[in-house]
Amino acid sequence: MKVADMRPFRKVLEQLRSRLRGDVSTMADTALGTGGTRDHGRSSTKRVHMDDLGSEAFNQEFTLLLMENEEDTLQMVDEALARIRHKTFGSCVECSGIITKKRLEALPYAPTCIRCAEKLEKKSW
Repeated sequence: MKVADMRPFRKVLEQLRSRLRGDVSTMADTALGTGGTRDHGRSSTKRVHMDDLGSEAFNQEFTLLLMENEEDTLQMVDEALARIRHKTFGSCVECSGIITKKRLEALPYAPTCIRCAEKLEKKSW
């Protein structure tokens, strides 16, 4: 792929990286209770219901799983930006074939062509 063709993808990836970093930071604050919305100074006379504790634990675990997913995506975005810097963006990391522009428009951090992605997915089953 020509350097000029990579520029719009670089811009999209940088915007995505910026958004993901903000999302991960916000989710971390929420999961750790530093978002300012929780009442950690609970009065000792206030009763805590088991349902509330269960819901809170579920929400925290769910948020942590979302964070992990976002961090994985952030890593793939960073790897795509590195491929742009090395001028290998648009080439499949598995077969060195061309990743179609249509695929990159849908998933700008895609490291593989459709064929290799399908092969890798079948291997993971």
